Amino acid sequence: MASTLAKLTSVVHQATAKHSATVIFIHGLGDSGHGWAPVGEELGRYLPHVKFIFPNAPDMPVTLNYGMAMPSWYDIKALSTIDTDQDEAGMLKSRQQVMQIIRDEVEQNNIPANRIVIGGFSQGCVMGLLTGLTAEYKFAGIVSLSGYMPLHQKIMNMASDANRKTPIFWGHGDADQVVRYDYGQQSVELLKKNKFDVRFNTYRNLGHGSCQQEIRDLLSFLQETIPAEPKA
Repeated sequence: MASTLAKLTSVVHQATAKHSATVIFIHGLGDSGHGWAPVGEELGRYLPHVKFIFPNAPDMPVTLNYGMAMPSWYDIKALSTIDTDQDEAGMLKSRQQVMQIIRDEVEQNNIPANRIVIGGFSQGCVMGLLTGLTAEYKFAGIVSLSGYMPLHQKIMNMASDANRKTPIFWGHGDADQVVRYDYGQQSVELLKKNKFDVRFNTYRNLGHGSCQQEIRDLLSFLQETIPAEPKA
């Protein structure tokens, strides 16, 4: 089925040294890969061996946006009920499209899955978690910024064993007015309850966005999980 889905376009920041690792970072609702590309350029100065891929979501009607079309990975009906009425079909479709990007890196560019970090921001965080937790590939790390766990009732049954010990970097502002901070806390509690290696970072007075401290912490995480010289 994956071959019948439209292939995603992406904004790509190429490695400036020998390419030996890849970060696939998924943007949030209404954004595009261009929104996070400057972060890839910034991080790339310290990680010259890393290629950054920022996929672009297709336009689709979004209930939260009064049914008007906008870049989105799945439909969102309301952010007050994220643990119940989630668009599973939309999430799984986008997951297949993201998995194609991962397969291309592994099979065409010869980047081992354990040298790939998958993640995203907000709605992209949800997609990064869904992809990372359910893939058969063993990733180097998962990055979850200002998001929440997808498919609360099913996700742990869907999770593969491949990434049970994969480190998860979670960043969330305690003043987030869109994806509430307690959604992040509850998601991390669920992960920890199921023995995942999640590291929860709180950013004081940060709303629904990022900050320089979070980017510095993310850089440290990437330097740890995908260093220039692969771990023996």
